[in-house]
Amino acid sequence: MSLQSMTGFARHLRNSAGAQISWEIKSVNGKGLDVRFRLPAGMETIEQKARNLFSQHFKRGNIQAALTIDRTTGLAKAIINEPLLKELAALAAHLREEYGLAPSTPEGLMGLRGVLDVPQEMVAPADQAELEAAVLAVLDETLIQLAHNRQAEGKALGEILRVQITTIEMLVQQARLDPSRSPEAIRARLAAQVALLLDAAPTLDEARLHMEAAFLATKADIQEELDRLEMHVASARSLLREGNGVGRKLDFLTQEFNREANTLCSKANAASITSIGLDLKAVVDQLREQIQNLE
Repeated sequence: MSLQSMTGFARHLRNSAGAQISWEIKSVNGKGLDVRFRLPAGMETIEQKARNLFSQHFKRGNIQAALTIDRTTGLAKAIINEPLLKELAALAAHLREEYGLAPSTPEGLMGLRGVLDVPQEMVAPADQAELEAAVLAVLDETLIQLAHNRQAEGKALGEILRVQITTIEMLVQQARLDPSRSPEAIRARLAAQVALLLDAAPTLDEARLHMEAAFLATKADIQEELDRLEMHVASARSLLREGNGVGRKLDFLTQEFNREANTLCSKANAASITSIGLDLKAVVDQLREQIQNLE
C-alpha cells in the first residue's frame, strides 16, 4: 500500500434524486480520526452512516465535511405577506415625512420578519430515502477523490522522508569512521589524560589510573549507539515500503532516533563527534516534523 498524507482536499458534485448534491471535504493531520460535519436541515440522519464511510477510507486526520443540497425540481414558491408589506411601507413613508429618515428600499422591507416566507418542501419518505442514499453515494465518490489526493501528497512526502533517512545514515557512517575513534587516537587521548593526572598528583597509583581511564574509555564508546541508529534506519525504510497507516510507528521511531542522538552527543569525547551528533539531532527533528503529516 502507498503512503498517505493526512492533508488533503476534495470537492465533488453530482445531480441525483432530483437534487444537486455537493460535498466539500478538508483534511489536516490529527492523532486519530476526527470528522466534523456541516449538514443541511433534515439530513442529520445520515451522519452515522457517513462516519462509517470515513472510517472505511481513513485511519487518521482532522476532517471537516460540508454537504450542500440544491433541489432542482419541486422547489417551494416564496409567499409574500402583502397586507403586512403595505402596512410597513406606509409606516416607513410616515416616518420619512415626520422625521426626515432615508427612504426605505424594497430589499429592506422584504427582509423584515414575516414579510417573506419560503415554506419547507414536504418530502415523501420514499423520496427522502432516495435522497439520503444519493448523498451517501456522492460522499463515497468524494472520499475516493480525497484518498487519491492524500496518496499523491503522501508519495511526495515519502520522497522527502527517504532523503532525510539517507542523511541520517550518512551521518552515522561519518561518526563511525571519524578519526577520533581510531585505536591510536583513543590511546593517545588516554595517555595524555593519565599523564596530566600524574603530573597533578604524583602519589596516585598509576595502575589504578590506567584502569579508571580504560573504564571511562569504555563508557564513552558510541559503538552501541551507532549500531542502534543503523537498525532504526533499516526499520524506517521497511515501514516506508510497507506504506499506508505507518505514521504512528514512524513517529515512535523518530523518538528512538532522537534518544540515540542525545546519547551520542553526551558521550562524545571529540568535537567532531559532537558536531555530527548535533547535525543528526537537526535532521531527526526535521524527520519528525514531516512524519506528523503522515497517516
